[in-house]
Amino acid sequence: MYGRELLSGCRWLLIALFLLYAAKRRSLTALTLVGIVAGAEVGHDWPKVAIAFQVFASIFLRLIKAIIAPLLFGTLVVGIAGHADVKKVGRMGVKALIYFEIVSTLAMIMGLVAINVSRAGVGVHFPSAVSKEISSPRLRSPGELLVDIFPENIAKSIAEDQILQVVVFSILFGVALALVPETKRGPMLAFAESLTETMMKFTNLIMLLAPVAVFGAMAYTVGSMGTSVVIPLTRLLATMYVTLIGFTAIVLLPIAILVGVPVRRFVAAVAEPVSIAFATASSEAALPRAIEQMEKLGVARETVAFVLPTGYSFNLDGSSVYQALALVFVAQAAGIHLSIGQQTLMFLTLLASSKGTAGVARASLVVVLGVAPSFGLPSGPILLLFGIDQLMDMGRTAINVLGNCLATMVIARWEGETVPFLAELPES
Repeated sequence: MYGRELLSGCRWLLIALFLLYAAKRRSLTALTLVGIVAGAEVGHDWPKVAIAFQVFASIFLRLIKAIIAPLLFGTLVVGIAGHADVKKVGRMGVKALIYFEIVSTLAMIMGLVAINVSRAGVGVHFPSAVSKEISSPRLRSPGELLVDIFPENIAKSIAEDQILQVVVFSILFGVALALVPETKRGPMLAFAESLTETMMKFTNLIMLLAPVAVFGAMAYTVGSMGTSVVIPLTRLLATMYVTLIGFTAIVLLPIAILVGVPVRRFVAAVAEPVSIAFATASSEAALPRAIEQMEKLGVARETVAFVLPTGYSFNLDGSSVYQALALVFVAQAAGIHLSIGQQTLMFLTLLASSKGTAGVARASLVVVLGVAPSFGLPSGPILLLFGIDQLMDMGRTAINVLGNCLATMVIARWEGETVPFLAELPES
């Protein structure tokens, strides 16, 4: 007994020291990691008390859900109607978008395959309070699935969490706005841009609550389910990182070799921006350094300025892997079987709904929360995801940056640029 108390006291001392360090650094990432560890410890030491902390995670999830519809509407409308200049950049714009969609699609497919093989969410047993929320989605015919993609009332779609209907409405609205004369398009486009910026700031404010919300999620999860929940979470974490490594080796590396990029020199060039992305879990923090490194490698400034920012909206390889993993994990944890058809529709929904949210903190978690209700998936298992989201975000963000740096080199080669870096012989 005395030994256990001593061990618990040592753990709390380490947590306190970590908290002091994080507070001194004023690092949201470090504070979030403290929340993960402290929440797990509270759940282990005082399980009955820990269950009450679920309220923090529930409030956070509600706030996140509140931003999804206006955020998607604003980003998609601006992305479609506000970038008519893509036509002016001609072939580069078309080639970049084709490349982005192919690579991010492969990433998402690998994520779906990986989670179906590892079955990381199988065997999770939720407490009765959460189990009541879980119900299998009604199987619908192909005709019903097709009809349900299109909204009949956008307010109803938002209220019922039909995120794909919101996406379809936003895309059609953006296309229609792009066809409107400039004089009349301007005010609505300005509104959409203002809405997008406002919702991003709104999201940043919500993310200040992340350490407390993570603490509540982990405390509740461990307190109600015991330390056994660590096993599926570890499997999920391992599944994602193995898949990211596999994606890099199976997709990105062959592309680099095919294009003629000397791998070692390229890796040396992108090491710093990728490391920044991993440490901060922020693609935006790595963007200035990534631009600088790509220009140092000899890629034309015009190409870098177009491909990298566009890739941050359309070429989120790491996020694509995570989103596919996360949604199927939630279904497995809830005991819901998703057919091939349902997973295909989920895949298409993710492809559409994930565009344009890259500038938002925890964008992938926002997308997962938005898409889950459309497939009858409960929010209870998402608490598990939220508890380790910081650790997952670091890996997926690093791959996002790596993939977009490579995309810059690919488009430069595809456009026939004279890039000294690509023109040299392979390194000796």
